[in-house]
Amino acid sequence: MRNSPAIAAKRLFAVGARSLPRSCAILLSIATEQNTSLFPQQLMRSSVFHMFILSMVAVDVIVAASNYYKGENHRRHYDEFYLAEVAFTILFDLEALLKIWCLGFTGYISSSLHKFESLLVVGTTLHIYPDLYHSQFTYFQVLRVVRLIKISPALEDFVYKIFGPGKKLGSLVVFTASLLIVMSAISLQMFCFVEELDRFTTFPRAFMSMFQILTQEGWVDVMDQTLVAVGHMWAPVVAIYFILYHLFATLILLSLFVAVILDNLELDEDLKKLKQLKQSEANADTKEKLPLRLRIFEKFPNRPQMVKISKLPSDFTVPRIRESFMKQFIDRQQQDTSCLFRRLPSASSSSCDHSKRSAIEDNKYIDQKLRRSIFSIRARNLLEKETTINKILRTCSDIKRCRRNADETPVSLNHLSPEPTRLSLTCNFNLLPTFVSHSSTVRYRNAQREDSEIKMIQEKKEQAEMKRKVQEEELRENHPYFDKPLFIVGREHRFRNFCRMIVRARFNASKTDPITGAVKNTNYHQLYDLLGLVTYLDWVMIVVTICSCISMMFESPFTRVMHVPTLQIGEYVFVIFMSIELNLKIMADGLFFTPTAVIRDFGGVMDIFIYLVSLIFLCWLPPDVPPESGAQLLMMLRCLRPLRIFKLVPQMRKVVREVLKGFKEIFLVSILLLTLMLVFASFGVQLFAGKLAKCNDPHILKRIVFMRPVNDVSTPCFPRANPRNFNFDNVGNAMLALFEVLSLKGWVEVRDVIIHRVGPIHGIYIHVFVFLGCMIGLTLFVGVVIANFNENKGTALLTVDQRRWEDLKSRLKIAQPLHLPPRPENGGFRAKMYDITQHPFFKRGIAVLVLAQSVLLSVKWDVDDQVTFPLATMSVVFTFIFVLEVTMKLIAMSPAGYWQSRRNRYDLLVTSLGVIWIVLHFALLNAYTYMMGTCVIVFRFFTICGKHVTLKMLLLTVVVSMYKSFFIIVGMFLLLLCYAFAGVVLFGTVKYGENINRHANFSTAGKAITVLFRIVTGEDWNKIMHDCMVQAPFCTPDKHRYWETDCGNYAGALIYFCSFYVIIAYIMLNLLVAIIVENFSLFYSTEEDQLLSYNDLRHFQIIWNMVDDKREGLIPTSRVKFLLRLLRGRLEVDLDKDKLLFKHMCYEMERLHSGGDVTFHDVLSMLSYRSVDIRKSLQLEELLAREQLEYTIEEEVAKQTIRMWLKKCLKRIRAKQQQSCSIIHSLRESQQQELSRFLNPPSIETTVPSEDHNANNPDNPSQPEMSGLQQLLSPTLSDRGGYRQDSSDLGRPQRKLGQWRLPAGVYAHVCRLSQVLQVCVEDSITSSRTSVKSIVCKMNPVNDEASSGSEVKKWWTRQLTVESDESGDDLIDI
Repeated sequence: MRNSPAIAAKRLFAVGARSLPRSCAILLSIATEQNTSLFPQQLMRSSVFHMFILSMVAVDVIVAASNYYKGENHRRHYDEFYLAEVAFTILFDLEALLKIWCLGFTGYISSSLHKFESLLVVGTTLHIYPDLYHSQFTYFQVLRVVRLIKISPALEDFVYKIFGPGKKLGSLVVFTASLLIVMSAISLQMFCFVEELDRFTTFPRAFMSMFQILTQEGWVDVMDQTLVAVGHMWAPVVAIYFILYHLFATLILLSLFVAVILDNLELDEDLKKLKQLKQSEANADTKEKLPLRLRIFEKFPNRPQMVKISKLPSDFTVPRIRESFMKQFIDRQQQDTSCLFRRLPSASSSSCDHSKRSAIEDNKYIDQKLRRSIFSIRARNLLEKETTINKILRTCSDIKRCRRNADETPVSLNHLSPEPTRLSLTCNFNLLPTFVSHSSTVRYRNAQREDSEIKMIQEKKEQAEMKRKVQEEELRENHPYFDKPLFIVGREHRFRNFCRMIVRARFNASKTDPITGAVKNTNYHQLYDLLGLVTYLDWVMIVVTICSCISMMFESPFTRVMHVPTLQIGEYVFVIFMSIELNLKIMADGLFFTPTAVIRDFGGVMDIFIYLVSLIFLCWLPPDVPPESGAQLLMMLRCLRPLRIFKLVPQMRKVVREVLKGFKEIFLVSILLLTLMLVFASFGVQLFAGKLAKCNDPHILKRIVFMRPVNDVSTPCFPRANPRNFNFDNVGNAMLALFEVLSLKGWVEVRDVIIHRVGPIHGIYIHVFVFLGCMIGLTLFVGVVIANFNENKGTALLTVDQRRWEDLKSRLKIAQPLHLPPRPENGGFRAKMYDITQHPFFKRGIAVLVLAQSVLLSVKWDVDDQVTFPLATMSVVFTFIFVLEVTMKLIAMSPAGYWQSRRNRYDLLVTSLGVIWIVLHFALLNAYTYMMGTCVIVFRFFTICGKHVTLKMLLLTVVVSMYKSFFIIVGMFLLLLCYAFAGVVLFGTVKYGENINRHANFSTAGKAITVLFRIVTGEDWNKIMHDCMVQAPFCTPDKHRYWETDCGNYAGALIYFCSFYVIIAYIMLNLLVAIIVENFSLFYSTEEDQLLSYNDLRHFQIIWNMVDDKREGLIPTSRVKFLLRLLRGRLEVDLDKDKLLFKHMCYEMERLHSGGDVTFHDVLSMLSYRSVDIRKSLQLEELLAREQLEYTIEEEVAKQTIRMWLKKCLKRIRAKQQQSCSIIHSLRESQQQELSRFLNPPSIETTVPSEDHNANNPDNPSQPEMSGLQQLLSPTLSDRGGYRQDSSDLGRPQRKLGQWRLPAGVYAHVCRLSQVLQVCVEDSITSSRTSVKSIVCKMNPVNDEASSGSEVKKWWTRQLTVESDESGDDLIDI
């Protein structure tokens, strides 16, 4: 007996157990059990096992998809597909048992994924039972494909994001099912008694009819049959019933699915901010690296170009040495020094080692010095820039923290900031406590972290841009062929500069004054913006491309460009102009290996491809084009020519970029839909393969082939699929049929055929697929397209506050001044008319009259009908009322004020047309006048939109949506034009069928465009596709010329129509839906969700209308203060509480246009910024720019405040000087009185010169008249009188008693003192860039005051001395 290793191990274990103690034996047995159970767990958790199971699932799906119909007599229970299914079922059962063994039943069943796997195991095990094979249990087999979602983590995360929070979506599904059940029961009770109506005889039939109305497919047929059956009496009620149900189901219920999916795709607020930071960081990373086509030059050795000097260095300044060249020299020098180190012998081997080593050390020192000299400037600039930014950000954060903590309890100084000494200068911490709550600390730390993140991103962007520029500069210096077009034309060659001038020339209308910087108000700024959209060369190519497309419109299978010389002219013109354009751009920017090369993105590749296709076709011009040949393929590629406009127009490129950026999510949704289609297609093949066929004789039910005599001729009877548009004989045909059903076209026909051929129970199959595929799958596609468009546009990552801010900015851009003249000041007739026309009741009454006139069109206006003339007469009466309205407004507002409003202009135009119609109506009275009257009523109806707020908002939504979606609509038309040209080449001669007829065909480009517009709406696009798939023997083939055959192209039609429907119906139309949804939320948000309400904007418009008296949309900066004082509501500025804010707002307006006029939107934008919390509402880049602006404004306002304070100080100093002068004046007066009493006793008469003498004195013509008392006073700073006359010289002025002479130097200095101080104040006010310290030093009047005081004191002492000397002489003379 042979002993196996396992038996030997057991015996060894038994022997060891006997010899060991009992406790050791127990431990050994536990360890052995753990080791035996450890291997299955490791196997189950290994990635190899996981990938093996997933690969087996994929193989099972492929095998199931390979199944097809093999004929009637084929045994399906024991074929190779059945055996493969049994093998896979056993394998997956073993997998489930292994997991249950390793995890335990409780641990296994606790996972949702394991529950789903266990359900599949039970279902597939029952499915392999022969009697249950190819039954409803087939669902469990085909549902294995869902397990493949685990292959892709991105797909798994996406599925979890959509269906993970299934509460909302599940609730909506339950609500939809409940609605269908309730409405089906109601319809059953309402119409079950109606005879000749079999749609509501049973509950299943009623359910199918109501579900058909829900999907909008053939719902009109259901309603029409019911209306005919119930009769004329109940027909209106039944029609209203079905219409209301259809509107609710399609407009509300399906929109709820989209809303739920969009809500599931919505990110959290914190995650949005994080993704914004990551996106900004990713953009910085991408900007840092050069593209691969430029990094190729780094693989080649550096070869910098040397400069030949033909003059002496002393003749001119030596240019700066290039850094890259110096680095290369330093690296080479370092290599030389390292080589010297290796070659030098040891210190003991030679006596000259010391000198060599010292030389090497000197070389190393020189190297380090050169390195410092090269990088010192750059490092110093970076360091200064970084420290400046850090200081600014720290200072601003400290100021904000101090403001925020003024009302709160801040933390200690050392805990908050690493720079306590600097913070003590900005905050008064003596007033703040030393403890803080936890919430304030967290808020501060979050704000500080956010500031640091924003700062890091900004610095990273700047460093990335600088590094990219440095890399380009180094490549330009070190590689002579870098940035040289075609490696031939020099970088600064004259020919290249000439080509650059032509390529980059564009219209540039200067909107600002170059001197003042004020914005010019031009009437044609929109036209100027359109002209400056692209360069002149691109405008020429746009026109040439459009002309070439117009030339291609005239081509058809019967007028071919190969045989019509007139059409060849367009080809030659297009190829010649594009050759010139590409040569100019290549010579200016390069082809591929230059920074601004022509082929630097997909647009450049497309340009070269279109040019080569056009050039090859023009050189070839094949006379005969066989169908499905290379020549026909070349003609189809030529149809891509309209796509050139996508490359030439920047906004079109932006649309394409926004669509392609969301390709990942769109691809994931497509995989989910394809998975769903594959599941149902595999199920359909196994259940319906071969069962939908019937004989062309409906009386023969058996599947036999026999010869039947018809008119003495034997005719074979063959089974075929019915209808011809679909079958489930293989997976390919089944998926095509399900794709058509997914578009909700033709699914009713598929349902009816399956119920009629297979059985009513199988109708559940198609209903479940329609519900899952259309209600959830297509709405998921719509939601993903909308979400990706918003994310790529930047709106999906916005928080709630940021989205409100973006909506507010959009509303402010649309807002315009009222253009309403003010009320006349006098209370006369015009003022009364003004009050009447502006009253709300008057406006509502006019709106009611407009609606009443529109009701007149409910009856057809026919000349032969007797009712028409009374209706026209009533319209005439309404027109006279509207003429009266216009007249009243002209009187109230004056013609000039009435003409300012565009709405008034439109009213005047329509009223004028109405008056003209009245004259023509009573003069001619024919059919043309009645037609004109109906047109006038229709034009009048549009005036009602401006008379109500809700209607006005709706009109604005439509207008703004059309404006924003203009380029998307243009892109759709260009794609449609390309498909139309290709359709003419492929299906221009296809024979007429069920839907291809003389009205809808591809014979010309115009008819092809109409057919494609029909397909855009989804109307029977699948039937048109099947008509274009017609093949022999149902058509006449031709192998030499495609225009000689009337056969279609099966593969071409499949790719053509499916791709067109997906791109246009699923992607482009959903982009329009995204724009409409965005604008709807823009205008219809509630008052709580709006930062500024409609009433606030209306109030601002009224206040602006009061201030802007000229109605030009501009006001001077000085009037902004007056406007801000008049505002109320959310825009109100309280001068008592927010005086500093008021100063900031005024200075911002002054700074905007250098003191020039400001516009309506300038003031409104400033108010909007000041009315929100910018840290919550603004995005990163806008927040940085706005904070920088506000910091600048705060600094400048602080300087102005300091200047005003200094000015007040100077005024106080002047007042003190005047007070000191008055003191001196009083001292002089008292001194003069004492001297007069001492020198003039009552007995002595003093001789005073007469007034006539003083008046006639020619030496003093400007002497003012003074009283006797004023003449005796001492002279003040402004007194120039009082000269003394000498007895010997009459021409010399005499100084009488009591009059004092001021020295010329002192008097001039004192007189100029006030003027100097005033000039200093004015200079300090006008110099806004002067520092506070310099201002104080410049304007400090202490030195001037001290000097003037000392001069006055010296003058006063000298005058007293002179007076004492001269008084004795006078007494002696007396």
